[in-house]
Amino acid sequence: MQARTNPFWPALCGAICAFTFAPDPLPDWALAWVQIVTLAVLAHWSFTRTARQAALTGLIFGIVLFVVGLYWLTISMHVYGQMALPLAWLALLLFCLYLALYPALACWATAWLLKNNDKTNPFSLIWLATVWASAWTAAELLRGTMFTGFPWLSTAYGQTDSWLAGWSVMIGAPGTTWITAWIAGAVAATLSAEAKQKDSSFTPKRGMALALAIILAFAGATLQQTSFTEPAGEPLTARLIQGNIDQGIKFDGDRFEQTHQHHINLARHQADTISKAPKPELILLPETVIPRLSHQVPIQHWQDWIDLAENEQTELMLGAALYGPEPARYTNSVIAIDVTANPASLAQGVAPSRYDKQHLVPFGEFVPTGFRWFIDLMRIPLGDFTAGDPQQTPFSVKSQLIAPNICYEDIFGHELLPAVRQGATILANFSNLGWFGDSSALRQHWQMARFRSMETRRPTLRATNTGMTGAIDPAGRTIAVLPSMAAGYVDVQVQGHHGLTPYTRWGNYPVWVLTWGILGVAIIRRYRRPAPILK
Repeated sequence: MQARTNPFWPALCGAICAFTFAPDPLPDWALAWVQIVTLAVLAHWSFTRTARQAALTGLIFGIVLFVVGLYWLTISMHVYGQMALPLAWLALLLFCLYLALYPALACWATAWLLKNNDKTNPFSLIWLATVWASAWTAAELLRGTMFTGFPWLSTAYGQTDSWLAGWSVMIGAPGTTWITAWIAGAVAATLSAEAKQKDSSFTPKRGMALALAIILAFAGATLQQTSFTEPAGEPLTARLIQGNIDQGIKFDGDRFEQTHQHHINLARHQADTISKAPKPELILLPETVIPRLSHQVPIQHWQDWIDLAENEQTELMLGAALYGPEPARYTNSVIAIDVTANPASLAQGVAPSRYDKQHLVPFGEFVPTGFRWFIDLMRIPLGDFTAGDPQQTPFSVKSQLIAPNICYEDIFGHELLPAVRQGATILANFSNLGWFGDSSALRQHWQMARFRSMETRRPTLRATNTGMTGAIDPAGRTIAVLPSMAAGYVDVQVQGHHGLTPYTRWGNYPVWVLTWGILGVAIIRRYRRPAPILK
């Protein structure tokens, strides 16, 4: 007879796991360890429960994980979208219930596939961990793909500061998720098997799964020292602007002129004459720093930006909502402005360089079919955008090629790879997380940006409205970062890199093949293995 699990314990594990995706309240060194422990407990329940019980356990774990980890979505719906607070919490709960179906599916599949497997044989323990890791990773891959995808709080990001993050250069975030889940499964399977052994003496053979887990961890540490890329061109000096405009007034027409001048002043600040720091060759400003459609912006404002580029002898990259040049085409974009730009052309969406956001946010930037009623419950400006082309040319600045991405596009690591394959030497993220206040969303997003640098071995520049604005080196280490919820700028010097890492070459395909191949073998074994004889 299978033991039943008190719902309190998976709920507690889910709540604890939710804190492992960014520092505070947990310190950065503890995130990886705590995450592996919570996943090991969940794997143990999947090994020792019926498929139905395991699915319920995974569902409870997932609901609490996502509610605690994504609580900040209610800020955008209630505070800035002006949705009634009870409705905002109900919307969050329903969304998290949907997201929790994926860990529930992983736990169900693990329990179902391993129903008749020996769970004490040393080699079986390795198989248990392998099936668990594949089911968990496959579920996360599906979560990041289905219905436009939502891979926020993917397991790999809890390992950003651990040795396991070294695997990112080979197999990216999905592969790092597999390695993490495998280690958690190996711990769970070994401890469960030890508890069942009549002989209490521990033998090396029983520790085979744990030994492999240690080898995987050390291999990750070794891979952290491997680059696969080389410096490209001359270092670039960049100024990263953080305007800290409250979302409640960002789109206020009466504040438009004031907001414009505020960002001009931040960008115009001269370099410190005492330190004699070089003037920035590039200035980055956040997503929708111009909070109107381009043709609604006064021509003089466009001229102000051009004059700034000329006076500072620099190039600007800034976020703007563009209308045109095609009729009735609205895009959330990043444009380059230099001395060759023309204000009338900018008003029509024609810039020296332009990037259009390709992965739009459901509800915020486009309305999914059948959900217009939900949008009507809120007041969110600048919606119904047109998606950009997946293949867009990086911006050329001095000797560097910069690949822009906007807002949460950088949580889809595989979607950044085409630009890197085209020769991009630096990644640049333009975000406005002002929708989520001073919440963990800012820190969670920073961790994911660091992971993108580790996967591609490219530095990342980030300009955000409220945080976190800063620069990340090709190894994923922080070069400089501004305090959140404060206006300011930071000048950094970054060295672009060229060359392709294995992950940049192959993307997520090897992990898709690995996970589904293993699950396919597990299904065959499930039907071929005879049921145990009951005595």
